[in-house]
Amino acid sequence: MDSVVRLQRQLVDYTGQLFNEGFLDEQFNQLQQLQDESNPDFVVELVTLFFEDSEKLLNELAKDLEQQSIDYRKIDAHVHQLKGSSSSIGVQRVQKVCIAFRNYCEERNIEGCQKCLQQVKNEYSLVKTKLETLFKLEQQVLAAGGSIPWPM
Repeated sequence: MDSVVRLQRQLVDYTGQLFNEGFLDEQFNQLQQLQDESNPDFVVELVTLFFEDSEKLLNELAKDLEQQSIDYRKIDAHVHQLKGSSSSIGVQRVQKVCIAFRNYCEERNIEGCQKCLQQVKNEYSLVKTKLETLFKLEQQVLAAGGSIPWPM
C-alpha cells in the first residue's frame, strides 16, 4: 500500500506542477470533476480529441502561412478554433499564444504569425508530453490498486 500512496503523492505533485507552470488552469479541474465511474476515461478521451484536432489545425496553419497569397481570415479562423479548444480543456499556455497569434492576423503581420506558429507548436508539444505523462501516472496509480485523488 505504501507504493500506492507514493504514486498518488507523485501524481498530486506532478499535477500541481502543471498548474504552477501555467500549463493547465481551472477548466482542467472542472473536466476532471465531470469524470465518474460511468465514464472513467472522459478526460483522456477529450484530451485525445484535442490532440487530434490540434495536429490538423497546426498542419493547416503551416500550409496557410506558406501560400503566396496569405488568407489572414482563414488563418485567424484556424487560430480561433485552436484557442477555443485549448481553452475548453484548460490548456492555458497554448491559449495565450493563440491570443497573440490572432492579433498578428488582425495586423496582417506575416513575421508575427510565423513566430506565433512556432510558439504554439512548441507549447502544444510541451503540453502534449506533460499530459501524456500525467495520464501514465494515473494509470500507474490505478494499476497499483489505488484511486485517483481528484479533485486536486
